[in-house]
Amino acid sequence: MASHDPRIDAYIDQVAPFARPILREIRQRVHAGCADAEEAIKWGMPAFLYRGKILCVMAAFKAHATLAFWRREDGASKPEKVGEAMGEFGRLTQVADLPGKRDFTARVESAMRLIEQGAPQRVVKPRAPVAMPPAFAEALALQPQAKGVFDGFSAGYQRDYLEWISQAKTEATRDKRIAQAVAWLGEGKHRNWKYEK
Repeated sequence: MASHDPRIDAYIDQVAPFARPILREIRQRVHAGCADAEEAIKWGMPAFLYRGKILCVMAAFKAHATLAFWRREDGASKPEKVGEAMGEFGRLTQVADLPGKRDFTARVESAMRLIEQGAPQRVVKPRAPVAMPPAFAEALALQPQAKGVFDGFSAGYQRDYLEWISQAKTEATRDKRIAQAVAWLGEGKHRNWKYEK
């Protein structure tokens, strides 16, 4: 029996309008191809699990969505549209960018077989550390409780905050994100707390 995670509903509701039908279609097709698929949030992205293992993940960004199957027949982890976006299908900007329903179902079934056979998952290369923005370090120094929470987080949770702050295009946006981060950290929250149970 398929499980639906309300965090994925919340994720879809907050993405750009163009991405919502794409993510809803992916979700529907995964459940159609794998009746036992379970939903979860992994690395801040909607994920579909089979027998407790990652089947695939999807995500939406400002101008595109992505889909990545976690295991592939050839064991490769490179996307079919190399250099375009993470995942096998490059930048998805409309439902028509997805493979046809038969091909999609075949990919889901293939991923299920690979899980059943114990095939290794994608090899994910560790990412380089993200430098602490000096302004964020100063803000944390003034809020010991928030700093303690941040220091106690895993490297991945710390990265979520550091990347979000570092990717701000203006100083005003950066400062606003720092203030928000310190407030959330003061409450013990991860960057993507809205999508967690």
